[in-house]
Amino acid sequence: MTHHALHLASTSAPPQEAGSSPATGTGPVIGRALRLLGAFSAQRPHLSLSELARRSGLPVSTVHRMLGDLLAWGALERDTQGRYRIGLRLWEVASLAPRSQGLRERALPHLEDLSSLVRENVQLAVRDASEIVFVERIAPSGAVPTLTRVGGRLGITTTAAGLVLLAHAPATVQDEALAREIPPHTPFTLTDSGRLRAVLAQTRACGYAVSDRQLSTATLSVAAPVTTTGGEVTAAVSVVVRHGSTPVGALADLVRSTGRAISRALHAPDA
Repeated sequence: MTHHALHLASTSAPPQEAGSSPATGTGPVIGRALRLLGAFSAQRPHLSLSELARRSGLPVSTVHRMLGDLLAWGALERDTQGRYRIGLRLWEVASLAPRSQGLRERALPHLEDLSSLVRENVQLAVRDASEIVFVERIAPSGAVPTLTRVGGRLGITTTAAGLVLLAHAPATVQDEALAREIPPHTPFTLTDSGRLRAVLAQTRACGYAVSDRQLSTATLSVAAPVTTTGGEVTAAVSVVVRHGSTPVGALADLVRSTGRAISRALHAPDA
């Protein structure tokens, strides 16, 4: 949040609630505001006052007092039915995140070129701890349905983009991701850490990753890395197609070529 947002939140902050930690600056207020914002999800983009209180774990009276400031700043909006949703101002601030801003701008022309060739879903993702976040997605008419959306998160082991990013992540990140229980989305989801380590090694060796029906029995994804000037893998570009519709080798050539093109664009002097 900006300084202005913090000021708004703090001017009408409720008294410290019983059992909460001692107030230090605006810490408790920020925490409550983040719990309110975190109550929203792709499955629940519109919430009533009572739903916000229940999902955030905060008293209705506290939520009611804080909503005025969040609405005034633009972090939240109200729809025609009186429910709350994420506001445009919050999206404007989020779009300034450096890992998405310059990356998306530089990558978009190359993602569009790839989309025109495959006529299927084209995506750009970055890693956040043991998850991936999609910062761009192009879905032409007739593309196979996917579970991804811009700003959406998925487990790092179940998509080709995630496998690319995990394969080039620090060993501690890999160990943490592979130590977690992986939900079997389909009968083809890789859940064994030994098999996944072999896949990561193969990904590093061949320069691309394949996720075959791990999230949906109808889809297959292929991804390749995007690198910084220092050779660090900063993102992954992927295509998602209908399983069995396109040879994997052809898709691998396309995503690797696109990954290299985006990397060159990021390496440009004015990037």
